Amino acid sequence: MVASITEDVINLRRDFHVHPELGFEEERTANVIEKYLQSLGIKTRRISKTGVVGMIEGSREKPVLLLRADMDALPVEENNDLPYCSQCPGVMHACGHDAHMAMLLGAAKILKDMSGELAGSIKLVFQPNEEVAGALEMIKEGVLENPGVDAAMSMHIWTPLKTGQVGVCTGTVMGGLDIFKITIRGKGGHTGYPETAVDPVITAADIIQAAQRIQTREISALKPTTIMFGCINGGQKANIIPDTITLEGSVRMLYADYETENPMERFKQLVEKVTAVHGCTAEVAWYRENIPLVNDPFMAHLASKVAEETAGSNALVPDLACMPSEDFSEFTARVPGVFVFLGTGNSEKGTDYPHHNPRFNIDEDSMPLGVEMFVRFAEKYFREWGDQKSDNEKDV
Repeated sequence: MVASITEDVINLRRDFHVHPELGFEEERTANVIEKYLQSLGIKTRRISKTGVVGMIEGSREKPVLLLRADMDALPVEENNDLPYCSQCPGVMHACGHDAHMAMLLGAAKILKDMSGELAGSIKLVFQPNEEVAGALEMIKEGVLENPGVDAAMSMHIWTPLKTGQVGVCTGTVMGGLDIFKITIRGKGGHTGYPETAVDPVITAADIIQAAQRIQTREISALKPTTIMFGCINGGQKANIIPDTITLEGSVRMLYADYETENPMERFKQLVEKVTAVHGCTAEVAWYRENIPLVNDPFMAHLASKVAEETAGSNALVPDLACMPSEDFSEFTARVPGVFVFLGTGNSEKGTDYPHHNPRFNIDEDSMPLGVEMFVRFAEKYFREWGDQKSDNEKDV
């Protein structure tokens, strides 16, 4: 079945790639998705501005399995020589979301055709603005309700894995993410008379150095934590000590009990103490962009079995976890869920560039496997759920 729609899936992916749109601006993308689903006889509705939800009703109303694909592109200028390069200056699908949408649409076609055989219902969710936590907006607007969702599954094209490989991890699979901005205020002056000033530059340098103590001395090495600085701004001339320096960056954590360790609060306290030593003041603004993504053990077990059945036991990469964040974490925090990595790295095809890189591209040979993973996972989930229900009824 998958082979018969592979060309359509690739064409859909290339169309999305040519016409990328940023988060909550995916109007054209949403229109393409809606028309395709409606052509299959799947009813759709809009949610969270550009989000699209479709329902496939099986032979039973329950359980309801949510399958999700993200829609948004990135503010990146594409640097590829492809016949289907982005036609939108400064915007490209540099993270594989174009493939995610195409694969889920292909799976929707197959699942709709076999809906009478499905022992449950499928909620197809095409989510906007994944790069800036769009999942939470959909949840607030009721995407997990009417009908209520019992479980969720999503997949991500992954260039660090070779084409044909599938990564599944039980427990924490992707990191939580806090974003911060620190404004350090001192007293400007002449670099020839530094004793007359209160230097925010050296204060900033001390903060950057001291921050490393949190992740190496205060939190266990078994709980990976990173504090990274991505932006330093301040000063106008080489011989002027500025009044103000700003630091921007991120705190990431790869463990479920992040609220107990609270690395961001530790960091905030450290910043305040270091600036006080230097005679400066600091304002620390921050927000939590994503919570850690935690795979449910049972759902991860099912995904591993599906990967072995679909791609072969040698293709399964167990215990794959990484620091980047993903807002599918908001779904898995509310219902049992699993997030799967689909390998697309192929050095001969130039598809081994990292995500968010201007040269990012995927090996389209990986897409049929993604479609089949969606379909087989739905079948297996409904079958296992039915078996569990039968066992529970026997116990009663």
